[in-house]
Amino acid sequence: MHVSMVGISHKTAPVAVREHFAFSVRELPELLARLGERYPGAAVLSTCNRTEIYVASQRGIGDARPIVALLSDLKGEVAMEGAPFFSLTGKDAARHLFKVAAGVESMVIGESEVLGQVRGAFTAATAAGTHTPALSRLFHSAIRVGRRVRTKTQIGRGTMSVSSTAVSLARSSLGDLSGMTALVVGSGEAGMLTARALSGSGVSRMLVTSRHPERAAVLAGDLGGAPVPFEHLAGAVAQADVVVSSTSAPYPVIDREMVAAAMRGRAARQLLLIDIAVPRDVETAAREIPGVHLYDIDDLQAVARQNLNLRKQELAQAEQIIDDEVTKFAGWLRSLEVVPTVAALRSRAENLRLAELERTLSKTSMSAADRKRIEAMTAAIVKKLLHAPIARLKTPGDGERYVEPARALFGLDDEAQGN
Repeated sequence: MHVSMVGISHKTAPVAVREHFAFSVRELPELLARLGERYPGAAVLSTCNRTEIYVASQRGIGDARPIVALLSDLKGEVAMEGAPFFSLTGKDAARHLFKVAAGVESMVIGESEVLGQVRGAFTAATAAGTHTPALSRLFHSAIRVGRRVRTKTQIGRGTMSVSSTAVSLARSSLGDLSGMTALVVGSGEAGMLTARALSGSGVSRMLVTSRHPERAAVLAGDLGGAPVPFEHLAGAVAQADVVVSSTSAPYPVIDREMVAAAMRGRAARQLLLIDIAVPRDVETAAREIPGVHLYDIDDLQAVARQNLNLRKQELAQAEQIIDDEVTKFAGWLRSLEVVPTVAALRSRAENLRLAELERTLSKTSMSAADRKRIEAMTAAIVKKLLHAPIARLKTPGDGERYVEPARALFGLDDEAQGN
């Protein structure tokens, strides 16, 4: 059994491509079902910075094209420069997921939000019935890696999540936030974290709005803010100095006209819009309006890089933990081939023994007792001949490396294919 992945991330594709291929929680069941028709197992990790498909199959997937075609079938075609999708198989796929879970592949090195997203990806696969033992082992190992890296290293020291990076950007753009009004659009995890970060930044007034009014009310209550009905979003934008939006809407919830209306009568008051949603929440044309500063998820990378040097020294230790876990996972994955290989080897030998025995004994006449003795002798010979190779295959931690040579030497794959 092989594990492979196909994906895009903030390292390979701009936000315009990433948002096109982002899958919401509601869209995942259909994608997983389609993947389940093609592969024994599948899981999807879709966040603001990546969409990655993990599959379990008898052989590696080869290249990204079949999965990219499936994604395009569900999402529609989009213009892409270069080759934003990449594919990995086996140890490389495992290493990548482990690095993602550890926060090493994140826009903000060491951030912790991604670990919950990795857990959520496997939960969705389990609910869809597309999980397999190999994927289960892969994702549980990734979660363990993420925890170990954050416990054993200081990679998260001084780390800012995407949400707190947004607050840092607000400070650098507007200066002291005291006396200002902040609006958080969206009450999911990113919205909640952003609201808390803004609350601790000194803003004097906090507004929270969401398509789920009960969540907005709870979050606003916890932070001493005020909930705003989502249908009053335009009015809330007009009141705000800082707007951070992170909904899961498939289209912009804040368009150019809404922003233009908000800027009328504000005099010299600027408006900072920070869009951390994928797909994006704010229409890009809003950037053209005087006095408006709009930043999307890709713009946050510049702020994130400022903290990278603080954690670079921890990366080597994190990589060692990842390497150790990759070795363990790769060994376990190879061990899955040992049992069927031993069974195939015994079956091939027994079939040959019985065929040759029948061919020889059919030409002679002998008593039943003599026939039994001949059968016992040939069985003993076969058992002794197979003892050493089977013992090597069963050697804990080492036998997996004999699987491919054994299958080649004894022609086990040829037999399986009828050759």
